[in-house]
Amino acid sequence: MRDVKSFVAIGDSFTEGLDDWRPDGTPRGWADRVAEQLGAGHPGLRYANLAVRGKLLDQIVEEQLPVAERLHPDLIAFCAGGNDILRLACDTDDLARRFDAALERITASGAHVLVFTGFDLGRMHPILRRLRGRVACFNELMRASAERHGTTVVDLWGMTPLADPRTWGRDRLHLTAEGHRRVALRVLETLGEPVHDDWRTPLPDAQRVPWRDRQLEDLAWVRDYVLPFLHKRLRGRRPGDGYLPKRPELLPLELESPFGGSTIGHTVSHGSV
Repeated sequence: MRDVKSFVAIGDSFTEGLDDWRPDGTPRGWADRVAEQLGAGHPGLRYANLAVRGKLLDQIVEEQLPVAERLHPDLIAFCAGGNDILRLACDTDDLARRFDAALERITASGAHVLVFTGFDLGRMHPILRRLRGRVACFNELMRASAERHGTTVVDLWGMTPLADPRTWGRDRLHLTAEGHRRVALRVLETLGEPVHDDWRTPLPDAQRVPWRDRQLEDLAWVRDYVLPFLHKRLRGRRPGDGYLPKRPELLPLELESPFGGSTIGHTVSHGSV
């Protein structure tokens, strides 16, 4: 990949970094991890993360895209549409049309643009698995759009290790630190950056969970996450209401010992994807 001096990530909770938490309670996520690694190989890298949880495609285009255009970075990661797909009604053709229009606008900036397929929900909870066909359809339309505009596709659908429930948080919608680490490795590999680990490495064998315990976990998930989510939607509230981007301006990374702690804007660990 050409020399990168600036990197901007736009999107929703996936790009913001939920559920990959730092000790201080702030989200890290795959984009921060990619920035950390790019900063080690591209001295002077500046990084901004405009993503906000809960945002729909049109909100990302309206609120984040103009900022990305103003910052004029070398590299833009654009991941959007996931929250649209989760809605009770979603016209994937119309969503893909609006995604294509946004992608045309982003590529006009001259940046190297990354876009992301949706995850394969085939092995997820039955409620989420019902969306698998919708995600697969949008993926193909998005790939066609990416080819038209000369952008790079990061294939999340084919990441088999992410079919393991241990890579997902308790809400089953956001990746754990291990899931984000593997996505970061996938992104860096797609960019042609050197990595020292393989996202394909299988997770250790999981301890078998009794059927009754699995059913109790499913009931707890519906009670703690699904019902509150529906309640908020019925009241017209969205998960991102009241939140601001965690890193709204292009700022330099501070690189310290490769064995130290990792934070963006404070200390960053070399090769700590």
